[in-house]
Amino acid sequence: MTEGTIGFFHDRKGYGFIERNDDDDSEDVFFHMEDIEGPDLEEGQDVRFEVEEADKGPRATNLERV
Repeated sequence: MTEGTIGFFHDRKGYGFIERNDDDDSEDVFFHMEDIEGPDLEEGQDVRFEVEEADKGPRATNLERV
């Protein structure tokens, strides 16, 4: 699994982007609140996730709070 930090979260629309914590220049990963149970995530919060390629780019799956 990959670890990252919530870089942006749109609470009204329920989606955001995760900044990966790995050393390379990987692009941010899209997520939607349907990918994780519980309260909304917040910018700056650490998460762990897997990445799948979606139509519009990488998307987080199996998203969990750290």
